[in-house]
Amino acid sequence: MRNSHIWTALVTFLFEIFVWAFYNVLVYPHFFSPLRHLPQPTGGSLFTGQLGRILREPSGQPARDWNRTIPHDGLVRYLGLFNIERIIVFSTKGLSEVLTQRPYDFVKPAQARNVLKPLTGVGILLAEGDEHRFQRKNLMPAFSYRHIKDLYPTFWSKSRHVVQAIGNEIANRSSQDGSTDSAVTIEFADWASRVSLDIIGIAGMGQDFNAIDNPNGELNRVYRRILTPSKQGLILSIIGQFLPQWLLRAIPVKRNEDLREAIKVIRKTSLALIQQKKEKLARKEQSGVDIISVALHSGAFSDENLLDQTMTFLAAGHETTSAALTWGVYAMCKYPAMQTRLRKEIRQRLPPLDDETWADNMQAEMIEALPYLRAVCNEVLRVYSPIPMTLRAAAVDTTILGQPIPKGTKVIVSPLAINTCKSLWGEDADDFNPDRWMGVGKANSGGAESNYAFMTFLHGPRSCIGQSFSKAEFACLLAAVVGRFELQLADPDKPIHAKGGVTMKPAGGLQVKMRPLQGW
Repeated sequence: MRNSHIWTALVTFLFEIFVWAFYNVLVYPHFFSPLRHLPQPTGGSLFTGQLGRILREPSGQPARDWNRTIPHDGLVRYLGLFNIERIIVFSTKGLSEVLTQRPYDFVKPAQARNVLKPLTGVGILLAEGDEHRFQRKNLMPAFSYRHIKDLYPTFWSKSRHVVQAIGNEIANRSSQDGSTDSAVTIEFADWASRVSLDIIGIAGMGQDFNAIDNPNGELNRVYRRILTPSKQGLILSIIGQFLPQWLLRAIPVKRNEDLREAIKVIRKTSLALIQQKKEKLARKEQSGVDIISVALHSGAFSDENLLDQTMTFLAAGHETTSAALTWGVYAMCKYPAMQTRLRKEIRQRLPPLDDETWADNMQAEMIEALPYLRAVCNEVLRVYSPIPMTLRAAAVDTTILGQPIPKGTKVIVSPLAINTCKSLWGEDADDFNPDRWMGVGKANSGGAESNYAFMTFLHGPRSCIGQSFSKAEFACLLAAVVGRFELQLADPDKPIHAKGGVTMKPAGGLQVKMRPLQGW
């Protein structure tokens, strides 16, 4: 009798799960959801919706295609795994509502927060509501234009450093090969990551990680390992939508082992940096101009929150810029006439790279006085947005463009789709054309009528706090590289495919034939 009761309870439980799953997967999305009338892509799987296409194609590419091929009034719905609904916002008015008018109605989903939290802490990237307002207010002085101007010498010094290091590698390899051709094929994406890590180390924390000269350093090694896309990482991210993080992290796979090691190294490094800063402050030594020194000097942050900010800027502060620099070099390889034009401007207006007088004295005004450099950088950030998609979840029952959005609905903003939207940028939206940023009134808009046409750094209170920092760093790095080297793709006929992890980069790195040029 007792066994029959157990079996009855078990069958009843399983039947309830079946009914719940049947309703939520096959009935609700198609017959009862308030979002069911929105335009959506055709095709897809009965149980996984558009997941197959989302996984096959580069991040943001499906959204860009749907924006162009599906008639809509600013919103498109698609179904993901188990037909979970997602809304993509395409109109500038809708973007304004989500990002500027009601930014705290749309928060980072719990699953995304749980994935990033061990690596970044709950710094400004993950904080929400009042905590985010507090953090942004107290960090803003570190990202003011006055402060960013003081960092240009650091950006330029490290730009010179990486160019010299690449030049040395070219010379050494040419000598070993006995080649008379000074051009050598370099995997550039790795160099971009190393110099970006060094720059965020110095400008963000006052610590040189020396990744340029020592690529096998502990911090660089763990970041490269966990930020490189992998099949294990993709599978874990999918099942992580349905499993608690403690169970997901307990799965005995290499990806989880790498994450545990990375978290240990990143936390250890961050704690050591903060302790050094606090000791300097206690001795009343000059605190420096780096971001963490400014935050510590403000007295607004606890030790734990300083740790969160340090971890956040270490990860986000170097990965996005390295992606932009990699795509910038790719674009210059792809468009040699633009590369030549940019090099001419750089060499005419900036002091020679080997001029020690300017090694630590580069002025912001000198970089900003190069209109074509600024135009190229902006066009790279538009066409090759380092972060092609960002995800939000409705924290409350709300609306977008008058459409009711139930609490918990996933809302997607795709910088890639918006940055190349033909209704905002014209029929040449897909073309890489820096000249769209040249001319009266175009330097900041690219000729687009709405500022929401350029979404690389988002907008509103949740926009990237470090965008001025990133743009300045990117401009200095690209100027040094293009000014010193002639750049060609190692295999011009080989297609370059974008692949996403935390950011979007060329799959397998970027093989570039680099030839040092004399005279600068």
